[in-house]
Amino acid sequence: MRTVGAFRRRAAILCTITVLVGCGLAVLADDAERASTSQLSSEASAVYDAVLSELAEGNARFALDLYHALTEAGSTNLFFSPYSISAALAMTYAGARGETERQMRDALWFTLPQQVLHPAFHALDADLIGRIEGIDGVRLSIANALWGQNAYPFLPEFLDRIETSYGAPIRRTEFAGDPEQARVDINEWVRGKTEGLISDLMAPGSITPETRLVLANAIHFLGTWKHPFDEELTQDAPFHRLDGSEVSVPMMVADASYRCTAGEGFLAVELPYAGDRLSMLILLPDEGMFGTFEAAFTAERLDAIVSQMYAQKVWLAMPRFELASEFSLAGVLADLGMPDAFSSGADFSGMDGTRDLFIDDVVHKAYVSVDEKGTEAVGATGVIMTLSLPQMVRVDRPFLFLIRDVETGTILFMGRVTDPSAG
Repeated sequence: MRTVGAFRRRAAILCTITVLVGCGLAVLADDAERASTSQLSSEASAVYDAVLSELAEGNARFALDLYHALTEAGSTNLFFSPYSISAALAMTYAGARGETERQMRDALWFTLPQQVLHPAFHALDADLIGRIEGIDGVRLSIANALWGQNAYPFLPEFLDRIETSYGAPIRRTEFAGDPEQARVDINEWVRGKTEGLISDLMAPGSITPETRLVLANAIHFLGTWKHPFDEELTQDAPFHRLDGSEVSVPMMVADASYRCTAGEGFLAVELPYAGDRLSMLILLPDEGMFGTFEAAFTAERLDAIVSQMYAQKVWLAMPRFELASEFSLAGVLADLGMPDAFSSGADFSGMDGTRDLFIDDVVHKAYVSVDEKGTEAVGATGVIMTLSLPQMVRVDRPFLFLIRDVETGTILFMGRVTDPSAG
């Protein structure tokens, strides 16, 4: 059951979203005061749920796109937080305009208009955290932050949007004069928000005197299983790799009721955490079918699998594991359809009124530990915005030159210079 505080947050956020959507629905001013005894109107709740559902659906599509892009390199382990990456880039998207905005919208599956998207992220954060409020053994925290160069003239409306929707007032710092100290400060914030599990999101040299803005997100989840595994039953057993070899791993065992389903070429089982609000969904392709299943795995197929699951008695054996991953996502995101954001032609004029900023890199780290008691997972994402400096071209070696008509391309003169002093 939602607490009064959670309900009031929902009512306040809904007021913002319904006004921005322009749906014409009215939320009574005293809804929040009557939260303990009343319900929001069915129409207003429908708008709220529809907006959050659309945002979550877009995040799922982006998650699968990014998963496929990151797995193209090979068969190694992989772990990342698509929600963290999406949130950090959503803050960046708030300042995107023109073709850069269009590319980011399509690549990130941001189908809501800007004026609705950002309040919706705020609403979804509050909804996710409120969903587990008061549940023993489950914790979720989501935090955002913004560091900007001292005295750099960011637009007030951009800063207001980030602070209002993402809870991230700007922290002024000295990138130009002391980039290393700025890097240390950012890493310290990430370390604190991830319980020390991610300590160096920003690698040495990633922050430079040309950096003007860093936008960051950190997410931390700690959940105990609804049906804990008995540690005394855990014992080493073979795990079969994709290449046919085997490795011995600690295999946990549980005998409980889980939601499951089986389809062509796969099995699926859902492990709930305490309170039944969050879960881990395991998708197990049949032997020899991993590549086929993975290649065809889409957001639509995920929805279809989940809709077919039902509770049944299960004897479950799965490995205890711990994974850590780190990525530089600039190339991947450019390939997904937003190349302009990473070029000197980027348009982030919504940040400062100029077109002088571009994304230098998007860095991400994630960690997960799964054992008999439950799961701990963290993810952190940083978007590094850099000042676009004029490209230096020094003509100090032999060159060709043409004198041409721009419109028709007619070459009027052409030549080469191998020794300017020769005359």
